[in-house]
Amino acid sequence: MIKTKTLHAVFDGKVLFEPEEGAVDLEQNVRYVVTIERKEAVGKQSLWDVLREFTGTVEGPKDWSEEHDHYLYGVPKREKGQR
Repeated sequence: MIKTKTLHAVFDGKVLFEPEEGAVDLEQNVRYVVTIERKEAVGKQSLWDVLREFTGTVEGPKDWSEEHDHYLYGVPKREKGQR
């Protein structure tokens, strides 16, 4: 069972201080994965920044835009001149 817990702590240059929330309910002598994210940066991205992270290109045939019904739904390709 994977549990996720978000903690807020301050780094003094050597170690992370005790979490701002106080005592943490974690098992001792258990390895944990810690993900570090700067608190001030959270929520400061614009919508365009978020969308840019998901943009990319899709490889496809040269006639993809003209024959999308064929590639998506399996309808027969149009004959040249029927566009």
